[in-house]
Amino acid sequence: MTDSIMSKAATMEIPINSNGDTGTLPEDDSLEQAAKLQWNLDEKVGSSRGTRDLQQVMVSGPNLNETSIVSGGYGGTAEGIIPTSSIKGSNMHHSSSSSSMAADEATRGVAVEKLETMKKWGLNTYKCTKQIISERFGRGSRTVDLELEAQIEVLRDTKKKYENVLRLARALTNHFYNMVQTQHALGDTFADLSQKSPELRDEFGYNAETQKLLCKNGETLLGAVNFFVSSINTLVNKTMEDTLMTIKMYENARLEFDAYRSDLEELSLGPKDAVAMARIDTAQQQYQVQKDKYERLRSDVIIKLKFLEENKVKVMHKQLLLFHNAISAYFAGNQEQLEQTLKQFNIKLRPPGADKPSWLEEQ
Repeated sequence: MTDSIMSKAATMEIPINSNGDTGTLPEDDSLEQAAKLQWNLDEKVGSSRGTRDLQQVMVSGPNLNETSIVSGGYGGTAEGIIPTSSIKGSNMHHSSSSSSMAADEATRGVAVEKLETMKKWGLNTYKCTKQIISERFGRGSRTVDLELEAQIEVLRDTKKKYENVLRLARALTNHFYNMVQTQHALGDTFADLSQKSPELRDEFGYNAETQKLLCKNGETLLGAVNFFVSSINTLVNKTMEDTLMTIKMYENARLEFDAYRSDLEELSLGPKDAVAMARIDTAQQQYQVQKDKYERLRSDVIIKLKFLEENKVKVMHKQLLLFHNAISAYFAGNQEQLEQTLKQFNIKLRPPGADKPSWLEEQ
């Protein structure tokens, strides 16, 4: 249909007037309509082809990883073409290599630090071991503080004796607790027999009341003895032990101080060249550090020994008075004095069954 219309338009004659203008023909309208129709058809065909081309490009278009960057101008040679995939790969390789290098540097730094620590520890251990052997065989000198070492020996001997007191007090507590439990069971038995033996009701009743009274007084005495044991245990295993730990640190510092002092003396007796003088300077600095540490710990030990002696006298004065008054009142049968002793030292007895958790705590 389109070809017939175009052939008709091509073979049609166009008359020209005398003025040179084209005349008005009755077919002008049909020609104009035919031209518009052809233009619309061409536009639709072109748009459909453009849509198909765009879809094809979107589906199977060029990969961005395979595109190229042209370094030269238009129409240049292929020597200036750089694939972008190679640029991306080189960047990724550079970033991974830099991260691996950073991790290697960190690992190397930690290893070097550990190696230096082990080196210092090994050198210090060697010097201290050498000093111990020299002192044991009488070939090395030793820093001695006679007054302080005498106080340390007294403390160690005192701790052993107080540990023995603590052991015996705990044994007394266990034996007395068993006796109180036996008295309690015996009193219950006497009370039951007084109900079942009419002919001996009074005799069993007297003994039941006596055992119950002894049991009550025994529980009061147990409260006082337990308080005595707890205070001695705190004095021996906490206060004295803390002071002895400081003394142990002081003795280690004394050994290190003597080891570095001996090392400095040996270097001072050697040659005086440049290398030896550098070693002497280093040894002098290490000796000064150990000397400061030794003097600081020595001062700490002196202060702790002084406070420990004051605390020991104060605590033992109170506890020995409590122990004496409680034992005397119990065996004298003076229940009122026994209870007054507990009030004097602010000792509160736990009611029977207080050690057991409640049913709510057991849930």
